Amino acid sequence: MINHKEKLRVSSLPFWVLSARQLCDLELILNGAFSPLAGFLGEDDYVCVVRHMRLTSGALWPIPITLDIPQALAHELTLGGELALRDPEGVTLAVLTVDSIYQPDHDIEALEVLGTLDRDHPGVAALYRQHRFNVGGPLKKVEPITHYDFTDLRLSPIQVRDEIARRGWGAVVAFQTRNPMHRAHVELTQRAMKQANAALLLQPVVGLTKPGDIDYYTRVRCYKHALKSYAPDVVLLSLLPLAMRMGGPREAIWHALIRKNFGATHFIVGRDHAGPGNDKHGKAFYAPYAAQEMALEYAQEIGLHILAFEEMLYLAQEQRYVPASQVPPGADVLSLSGTAFREKLASGAEIPNWFSAPDIVAELRQSYRPKQQQGFVLFFTGLSGAGKSTVANGVAVRLREGGGRVVSLLDGDVLRQKLSKGLGFSKADRETNVERIGFVAVEIARAGGVALCACISPYASTRQACRELAIDHKTAFFEIYLATDLEVCEQRDRKGLYAKARAGELKGMTGIDAPYEPPLCPDLQIDTACLSVSQAVELIFSTLIKLGYLPPPLMNPEEKVDFQ
Repeated sequence: MINHKEKLRVSSLPFWVLSARQLCDLELILNGAFSPLAGFLGEDDYVCVVRHMRLTSGALWPIPITLDIPQALAHELTLGGELALRDPEGVTLAVLTVDSIYQPDHDIEALEVLGTLDRDHPGVAALYRQHRFNVGGPLKKVEPITHYDFTDLRLSPIQVRDEIARRGWGAVVAFQTRNPMHRAHVELTQRAMKQANAALLLQPVVGLTKPGDIDYYTRVRCYKHALKSYAPDVVLLSLLPLAMRMGGPREAIWHALIRKNFGATHFIVGRDHAGPGNDKHGKAFYAPYAAQEMALEYAQEIGLHILAFEEMLYLAQEQRYVPASQVPPGADVLSLSGTAFREKLASGAEIPNWFSAPDIVAELRQSYRPKQQQGFVLFFTGLSGAGKSTVANGVAVRLREGGGRVVSLLDGDVLRQKLSKGLGFSKADRETNVERIGFVAVEIARAGGVALCACISPYASTRQACRELAIDHKTAFFEIYLATDLEVCEQRDRKGLYAKARAGELKGMTGIDAPYEPPLCPDLQIDTACLSVSQAVELIFSTLIKLGYLPPPLMNPEEKVDFQ
């Protein structure tokens, strides 16, 4: 911590507002969970970690912990200078002394650390969204990182070690999880505790996990219910604000090193530990037990006992869980995949008691609403005159008629005057305008409403950014491309914009002298030269019904509406 005079000096330094991942990394550097790291990696350590899983000191460290910044800020910094690191509210949390400014090779990092260049891997996708410059150096703490939720469970490594000593535990087995704990997880941890004659450090990740995971607020409430399955005073629940990379084998070693810093003596590595699942072809990014093999290979150097566990399966006749290798030939095995479980939650279907405890299922049902109660975003894109606003308004009217959800129509022309007043029509301003619309739409959908965005949105990258924002917030996002030809749009030309552009009176008209990048894989494509408004609206409704977001039947008398 620093004094008031030093805080004033720090306030005048160049600064960077940390991303969610960087905030997680900073907290775990400062509290010692990432020991021996004392700051973000400089270039030499970065290269060594990527290539060899080691720091230049020789210490084992498998995941590069870097601070990426924009090029403009990188050029502003000097070696030996300082950079203030702020949270999104503007509070300076730490000061970094700059000892390295460098450009990482994201291709090599993705291949070496994550084993693939496939952007369907969430860790790879996140890596390629990073800025092209990294800055490294030691950190000096300025202000503590403040949390307002589950404060009694947010324990630093030294606090956990002290609690372990207070309880007199000689051996502690740590369990990493980013999912709710169902009966198979409880059985696995209980077997591990018995095998190691150890207490349990239950340490779920509450930082960044895989997109689409159940939010940690719900999960923590579920973990509290799961504690009822253990004997008294044998489990310590401690939350870990870790930003996962979903890096499989390397990540398993990383997780073990972190838990050693928290005082664990044993660490559970299960099937497909920290794996992101399958690629778009259905092939797993990592072999099922690759993480176990690598963790066991480095166990002695890590300094922890690695407990490698198989998948736990439920024997219906014996009504118990056993490791996969212990399933008798011909046994009736019951299973429920994570995907199938989430589908049951979404549809309101019954969850079998053998799979999860009733109080955990009830907790999940409160937070995991069926699709027909969830919000979503309909993002209409296309040239001026393609019919975006007309179709979006038709959908909005039908949704309001049906009731059950709050419906918001975000029309590009209206928002230009309100939300984005003052922005021009440069590429940067157009992108900013669309990003603002996307942000508002996702917030509406997160609250359970329906947001209909009707804006040209000419750039594919900006539309993708809006989609990724929705994915990050577990919100359904549908890109609807109004693929009406320019000639038809010009014929409609209600606002006279095309005529002015052709006459040279208007510059930067999308489709004339400014580009429009058509979606390559929209969720729905509609040509309003071929379909009436009512037909287009009906197509959108039938799609939403098929996907489960609207209840059938939804029939209204069809009315022919002219786009002219």
